[in-house]
Amino acid sequence: MVTEHDFDDGAAAAADLARRIEALLAAAIAQRGVAAIALSGGRSPRPVLEALSAAPLDWGKVVVTLVDERWVAPDHADSNERLLRETLLQGAAAAARFVPMKNGAANAYAGQPECEAAFAALPWPLDIVLLGMGEDGHTASLFPGAAELVEGLSTDALTLAVTPPAAPHQRMSMSAKAILSSRHIFLQIGGAAKRAVYDRAMAGGPVEELPIRVALLQDEVPVEVWVST
Repeated sequence: MVTEHDFDDGAAAAADLARRIEALLAAAIAQRGVAAIALSGGRSPRPVLEALSAAPLDWGKVVVTLVDERWVAPDHADSNERLLRETLLQGAAAAARFVPMKNGAANAYAGQPECEAAFAALPWPLDIVLLGMGEDGHTASLFPGAAELVEGLSTDALTLAVTPPAAPHQRMSMSAKAILSSRHIFLQIGGAAKRAVYDRAMAGGPVEELPIRVALLQDEVPVEVWVST
C-alpha cells in the first residue's frame, strides 16, 4: 500500500506534498467538520510547512500536533513546537488548534501521562501523520537500539517517553499504534543516503532493525512517500 512520488528537486517535492496535505485537510473539513494532522520536525519539513501555511483552509477547524518532540523549552532551537510556530502557524494558519507534546513536567517520563491525556482527546483517527526518517531507519522517536523501542512498537498507549541511544534530549513520541491510527501516512525523504535506507526497509526485515518498517510494511493505512534526490 505504498505509493511513491519521485522528484529530482527537493523544493518541487515539498510543494507537491504541501498541495496533497492541503487537499486532504480540505476534504476532511468538508466531510467531518474537522481535520487533524501530526507533523514531524527537522530540516526537510520546513518548506512543506511554510507552503502549507499559505493554504486557503478553514484553519479554525484544523487540529495540529507533533509526531515527536524533544523535551526542551518551546523556544529552544531544537524544539519542534518552535519550528511549527515559526513556519506553519503563521497568518491565517495561526487559527489552527495546536496540541503540544511538551508540557511543564521535569522530564519526558514524568510528562507522559499529561501528554497521553492530551492525545487521547484528539479527533481520532488523524487524517494525516507526516513522518520523517533518519539514516538509522528511525521514525518519530522510535530509535533502533533504544530501551523503549519494544514498548513503542507494542504499547496500547498513544505516546511514550524515549531516551535516544545517540541523540541529545529525552523525547516524547507517538507510538506505533498512534501512527497507524490514521487515515493517511506520509513519509518525506531526501538524498541518496536516506533513499538507500528506504530501499532496505522496503525489502523487508525486522521492524526493530529499521523502525520505519512499522509504517512501510503494513496494510492497514495507505502510505505515500515523497522521495527527492
